[in-house]
Amino acid sequence: MSTEITISHVARSFGGHTVLDNVTLTVQPGELLALLGPSGSGKTTLLRLIAGLDQPDRGNIIIGDFDATARKPKERGVGFVFQHYALFRHMTVFENIAFALRIRKTPKAEVKMRVEELLSLIQLETLAGRYPAQLSGGQRQRVALARALASQPRVLLLDEPFGALDAVVRRDLRRWLRQLHEVQKITTIFVTHDQEEAFDLADRVVIMNAGKICQEGTPIDIYQSPANVFVHEFLGESNQLPCHINGHAVQADAGFALGEANAPDGPARAFIRPHHVLPLLNQRGAWGISRIAATGAQARVSVTRNGTTLEAAMTADALLESGLGADMAVDVIFTGGTIFRPDGSGPVRLGALKPALAQLRK
Repeated sequence: MSTEITISHVARSFGGHTVLDNVTLTVQPGELLALLGPSGSGKTTLLRLIAGLDQPDRGNIIIGDFDATARKPKERGVGFVFQHYALFRHMTVFENIAFALRIRKTPKAEVKMRVEELLSLIQLETLAGRYPAQLSGGQRQRVALARALASQPRVLLLDEPFGALDAVVRRDLRRWLRQLHEVQKITTIFVTHDQEEAFDLADRVVIMNAGKICQEGTPIDIYQSPANVFVHEFLGESNQLPCHINGHAVQADAGFALGEANAPDGPARAFIRPHHVLPLLNQRGAWGISRIAATGAQARVSVTRNGTTLEAAMTADALLESGLGADMAVDVIFTGGTIFRPDGSGPVRLGALKPALAQLRK
């Protein structure tokens, strides 16, 4: 049965520096949850507190039906996978996986059966007799995961599990781990600073910064509706434009219309993702294309008007179909965006102007 984790008002400081500040969070049974944030945001410290590798200054950690706050790591039913594997170099793959079982004095026949089952699960049956140095990074990470699963933990914790691997191996392991989770259904928390990794893997994402939770939700909810400027900036590149709202019309301070927003009149700041900037060919357009860069399947187009340069993103196929080229004149339509007020309040959705939408439908 999957296990719920409840973290209540947890705080932790080191040498007078607050690393976690009154953190409260519930992880649902069987959920795959990502802790996402920049270095120093408190992600790994929170993971270590759940594992029992450190103790909070205050607050409680409930795992399932018991208060684990003061319990030793071995009493919590937690499996932990470190970024750099932490495998025993002098032990074979089989022995590494069997280690936790043997510490618990599990009968030999049961150890053999469980390890063989896990080797099959991680698809490394033929490598049982090899040592860690004879494995690739991806294979070592699979062994580390199998070792964490060997004792059938109630909770699985992963600290930057793919951070030491190259991009292709990371992508393949993410897919494999997601498939594994669908089978095992163990309540899992993993730490990462990689947005793509978190969004690709997790059921729910928790954004952390400076020891606090900034926002939590599904990947699509967080990306579409960032709670504040930090979250918006952390989750990817944006064109940022000072603007003014007047009767729901949003006008950039640089002198061009951005769209419409259901917000009170006054100064604001617009955050527009590159994929919401759409250049359209027009020989009399007020914008000019200053640069085009294609990187495989994606393309970037820089558009400039009166000293203001914005980045647009589209697929390479869409670029070819558009007929856009360097130094061409274009119109620019903004198909979406987010508005924040000077006091940080928001977000408010930026919508395209109705004339612009009509132009798109032609």
